[in-house]
Amino acid sequence: MVIFNCGRGPRKGAGIANPAFDRMKPLSAHSIFIFMLSNKEVGHIAQLVRIKLTEKEGGEFKRELSSILDFVKKLNELDTENVEPLYQVTGIVNALRTDEYRKDFEMDENLNEKLIGQAPSRQDRFIKVKSVLRKS
Repeated sequence: MVIFNCGRGPRKGAGIANPAFDRMKPLSAHSIFIFMLSNKEVGHIAQLVRIKLTEKEGGEFKRELSSILDFVKKLNELDTENVEPLYQVTGIVNALRTDEYRKDFEMDENLNEKLIGQAPSRQDRFIKVKSVLRKS
C-alpha cells in the first residue's frame, strides 16, 4: 500500500513545470498520522456501511481513512478568506417541468385490490416484505 502526501503547490510561477517539486510524494509505511482512527471507530464505520472486515483489512482501512482525514485536515487549514466560492462552474441549468396532477396516474380501486390480493403477505392495504436492513 502506498500512502501519498499531497503537499501545497508552488505559489510563484504556477504553470511552469518544476521537476524539483513533486506534489505527490509516497510516504513510508511507518508514517505517523495526525488523525488516527481507533479499532473501535473502524469497526463502527464498517458496521454503518454494512461491510465485514478481516483484521488485516481493518488495519488497511484504518491507515487509508486516517490518511484521508489527515488530508482533509490540511485542506481545512488553507486560507480561503479572499477566494470566491464556486457554486456552479459549467453554466448548465436543469430543464425541469412543473409538477402537475395527471388523471392517467390514478389507480383504479379494483385493480389496486387485485394487485395487493396477489401478494404473498399483506397487512391492510399494504404489501408486507422482509426487512432488508438489519443491525449486524
